[in-house]
Amino acid sequence: MLRLHFTADDLKKIRLLRHPDPTWEIICSMCRLKTDEGQTAFGTWRSTTRHRLLRDERLRAALSPLRGLVPSVGYIPDFLTPSAADGLPAALDTICSTSPREVSHQLTRLDTVQRGIGRPGTAPRPSDTNLLVIARALDTYFETTVRPHWPRMRAVVGADVDVRTRTLLDGGVQALLEGLAPFARWRDPVLEVDYPVDRDVSLDGRGLLLIPSFFCWRRPTAPANPALPPVLVYPVAKSPWDLAQPWGTGAARLLGRTRAAILSAIARRDGRTSSDVAHAVGVAQSSISYQITVLRESGLVSSQRSGKCVVHTATPLGLQILEAGH
Repeated sequence: MLRLHFTADDLKKIRLLRHPDPTWEIICSMCRLKTDEGQTAFGTWRSTTRHRLLRDERLRAALSPLRGLVPSVGYIPDFLTPSAADGLPAALDTICSTSPREVSHQLTRLDTVQRGIGRPGTAPRPSDTNLLVIARALDTYFETTVRPHWPRMRAVVGADVDVRTRTLLDGGVQALLEGLAPFARWRDPVLEVDYPVDRDVSLDGRGLLLIPSFFCWRRPTAPANPALPPVLVYPVAKSPWDLAQPWGTGAARLLGRTRAAILSAIARRDGRTSSDVAHAVGVAQSSISYQITVLRESGLVSSQRSGKCVVHTATPLGLQILEAGH
């Protein structure tokens, strides 16, 4: 069991991430890929991904640097899950900047834990570890196995965040923490979390970031190093979706094929310019602005200036529309 010890200051600093975290989704999905857990929620995604890896030798080679880094059970190196608040590219840069000493320490710990559960020789050796190569492999893994489902993952996580935000507004912090049941129990001032090892972590005024995760399964996870910013990654409720189903077929019936395709293209990446969308969908630049304006006025797209460009993102309502019909 993991016991998180709160102070009054910690209760004031609880935060809830409003979207999936790319680095944690990579790690959690890799764990799902290695087992047969969660067959209803992940079975089709897992079988499709395994089949693709089996027949695509080039992809297997690109992902080979990750072999042994993320076991299905036990310790996972913390340097693989830096904050992705500024996006996955920034998180990958953080991974590349990890000190050789820290990498060696964490990989040695990984090897020790794997030997302790009877899996010697599965962890990579520190001397063979190239962080730039690992970062590229993580990026490739995300783009090929997670990115195609990102809009739906955002919609599921967004629904969970909506529920917990209403709980916080209606009942305060205590209701929010009590709402983490059944995988966590709030016993003021301690949050007891179902966890594979016995640990106590004092938050000491640092607060706690709650990260809802699509690929997290059955019980929450957290960084192993208690000195890192406190984070609790918890599983969101999932419907028995087939992740291989086409995205946005219901939206096409509601909005028409062109606008549904534009909305889907915007949702597939967190922030796209009009030129990006026009290129992705194959719509003339002369008409893309009008189509996006219609979607924005309908509350399905949000637009914000970033430097010389205007960046478009799908709103929670837009994501729900895309999910319609599945």
